[in-house]
Amino acid sequence: MDLFKKCEDFDRVDILKEKDIYPYYIPLTSGQDTEVVMQNHRTIMIGSNNYLGLTSHPEVVEAGVEALKKYGSGCSGSRFLNGTLDIHIDLENELAKFLHKEEVVTFSTGFQSNLGIISSICGRNDVIVCDKENHASIYDACKLSYAKMERFRHNDMEDLERVLQGIQDKGILIVTDGVFSMSGEICNLPKIVELAKKYGARVMVDDAHAFGVIGENGRGTASYFGLEDDVDIIMGTFSKSLASLGGFVATTKKVANFIKHTSRPFIFCASIPPANVACARKALDIIEREPQRITRLQEIGDYVRDGLRKRNIKFIESQTPIVSIYIYDDEKAFIACRKLLNKGVYVNSVVSPAVPVGCALLRTSYTATHTNAQLDEAMDKIKEVLDELL
Repeated sequence: MDLFKKCEDFDRVDILKEKDIYPYYIPLTSGQDTEVVMQNHRTIMIGSNNYLGLTSHPEVVEAGVEALKKYGSGCSGSRFLNGTLDIHIDLENELAKFLHKEEVVTFSTGFQSNLGIISSICGRNDVIVCDKENHASIYDACKLSYAKMERFRHNDMEDLERVLQGIQDKGILIVTDGVFSMSGEICNLPKIVELAKKYGARVMVDDAHAFGVIGENGRGTASYFGLEDDVDIIMGTFSKSLASLGGFVATTKKVANFIKHTSRPFIFCASIPPANVACARKALDIIEREPQRITRLQEIGDYVRDGLRKRNIKFIESQTPIVSIYIYDDEKAFIACRKLLNKGVYVNSVVSPAVPVGCALLRTSYTATHTNAQLDEAMDKIKEVLDELL
């Protein structure tokens, strides 16, 4: 059999393109903001992870420019060898202080952070216990680790305890998203911590969508529940609230030191470019001095949920700026995205296998700098499109 036969037979994309409803890889010809330019026209962006609106902040942009001038375009090596800059260490120290953890190690991407953390600390004699709706990077990390993986039903604490009860004489890592990226739901961290203590497990929280969004000053899920001392590992990313590219692990000095010297995705990868480091540092500085951005983000989430209810639009209830709207059918999700884009609103389609068949969603996410007028315009157009399709 020809290795490439699966590629030759792959026609789902071609079918969607023929119907003019293919929703992916549409280029922007502007920067990320609440309004962008797509297909040569103004588009309200409600499908971005730019939660605090810092990608276009003048101070963030200037910090990146200055770092580019001082350090050049890249580091030409891994952190393990010649690729560590003083600003890498500064950023790690600042994040550790912000998150109330002993030490932080930065990775080149958020996806790579999960790969590097989990594959380093988990091995053949360990078990990783995952929420079924965890991010794909967590599942790939489990495969890379050679540890056994057990899954529990989404946010179902009785099922989590059932899984834990069946594990004997193994190291156990419970891994959960803090804020689930598709639904915007927050994990039941208090119960997870309680069960971890009962069964001798460690807890890791992926705060990619929680950092800068929930918790005191945006410190994430552990802070939100007052459990900072009870979460062993916090993972985060720079590509959302920190307006850059990269990721990190926040943990104890001992665990951080182990990861730095055993994690292949960390050791054998080029380090974060200087401009990205500088942008993340400046974004963190703004987060600390402008907590009103996080307050406004929460207000926007509440405003949208209230607005959708008034328009009789069904959505998944959450307490975050991720609001996923039910459209049920995969093809209707693609059609809705195309119709909305033509009307000047960008949203994301969530279809099977990311969700069960018949549970397709329009995932919307919001930025602290959105205006109520922009939100109303977007919701009115969503209502128009859904009335046509449902």
